[in-house]
Amino acid sequence: MRGRRLTALLLGVALAVTATPPVAAVAAPVTKVLVFSKTAGFRHSAIPNGIAAIRQLGAQNGFTVTATEDAGQFTAANLAQYQAVIWLSTTGDVLDAAQQTAFQSYIAAGGGYVGVHAAADTEYDWAWYGGLVGAYFQSHPATQQAAVRVEDTANVATAHLPQRWIRTDEWYNYRASPRARVRVLMNLDESSYSGGSMGDHPITWCHNYGGGRSFYTGLGHTEESYADPNFTRVLLGGIQFAGGAVAADCTPRTTPVPTGTALRARANGKFVTAGATSLIASATTAGTAAERFEIVTLSPGTVALRSRATNLFVCAENSGNAPLIANRASAGPWETFVLVTNSDGTTSLRAQVNGRYVTAENAGAAPLIANRAAIGGWEKFDLVTG
Repeated sequence: MRGRRLTALLLGVALAVTATPPVAAVAAPVTKVLVFSKTAGFRHSAIPNGIAAIRQLGAQNGFTVTATEDAGQFTAANLAQYQAVIWLSTTGDVLDAAQQTAFQSYIAAGGGYVGVHAAADTEYDWAWYGGLVGAYFQSHPATQQAAVRVEDTANVATAHLPQRWIRTDEWYNYRASPRARVRVLMNLDESSYSGGSMGDHPITWCHNYGGGRSFYTGLGHTEESYADPNFTRVLLGGIQFAGGAVAADCTPRTTPVPTGTALRARANGKFVTAGATSLIASATTAGTAAERFEIVTLSPGTVALRSRATNLFVCAENSGNAPLIANRASAGPWETFVLVTNSDGTTSLRAQVNGRYVTAENAGAAPLIANRAAIGGWEKFDLVTG
């Protein structure tokens, strides 16, 4: 009898252990990174600022930083202690054949690479490295302000950014777009500056490569960049991804993901689309740039709508007497609207030029026009982001 009780007790313990759900594996935090900034060509004055900023990120986030320009540190044994190696505006041919082999083996073993700015102006004769960074530098115009469009708002490196980020930097053109091979996180709006030559212009991306993880950003030319918390958070996210501490979907998307805000007419559930002709609430999905708009704040309470398809502002044409069309390069009175929040959560747009509300004319079957004195069912829109 006693033996039966002992057997039953042991069986109960075994079942209890078996029934306990497994503890989910937690990715190890980044604890040690190497910053490599050797230059064999142009040398960026921002390199010391970059090293200082990464050291500060390490102090704030629990990882130590070793900074070096000694390519001799690229040995299998030495690299193995780092979760990520950051190539900070390196230029030219910086590793010999043995060092290249060691770094390639490090990535194959699951190591992480972070390339910053001129890392794309490095090792042109090493094809494996070209695949790792994603694209080689070709040219750049003068340093100037431009609009950066955030494509992936879920990635740890970009989740904190606005969908349209205005900043000053030196904007690289690359020899070829990496889009087919990487997950583009940010691209450049070439209409917002002079000298872009790519059309579809990726500027920050990530991908899994050769057994490890790779993150690259073309930002970071200026010294001021490294005092910008938005930019240093981009770097931190890249380090965390490359170091394996934070997971991210870095599979390629072959076409740009539309960003911005879509306007959906509440009455018919259709999205407003723009292009060469007048705006109309006729699209069943917001799957292209034609259904996306940037809502630009002009003053407290007033906004302009810039089409992602044309990069032009929506105008209440002919003082509101003709259909709305996205055809203006700048925002004046006819391009200015008041966003009115209705009690049911919808939004209405009132044109400043005539004080009339925008309507999805003829039950959505005709172009939008700013001609209504009051808000009814066809003057209500949902703003859909993402």
